Amino acid sequence: MAYKIVSSQCTACSACEPECPNNAIREKDGTFIIKPEKCTECIGYFDDPQCVAVCPVDDTCIIDNSYPRYEAAV
Repeated sequence: MAYKIVSSQCTACSACEPECPNNAIREKDGTFIIKPEKCTECIGYFDDPQCVAVCPVDDTCIIDNSYPRYEAAV
């Protein structure tokens, strides 16, 4: 699964964008979005997803169940 940003809760503070190790986050129409095909849930980089860790609003960066779980290469 990838993460997604709940646009109605995003304050557009941009804290998440520079923290993403995959450059999967970008601004779009005054809020931020996560490109699911680039999101690895920070697996291989950090123990916790960095967008969740830095977002000042709880439950704004959430799992997007419509995408399969990321599998790190072995």
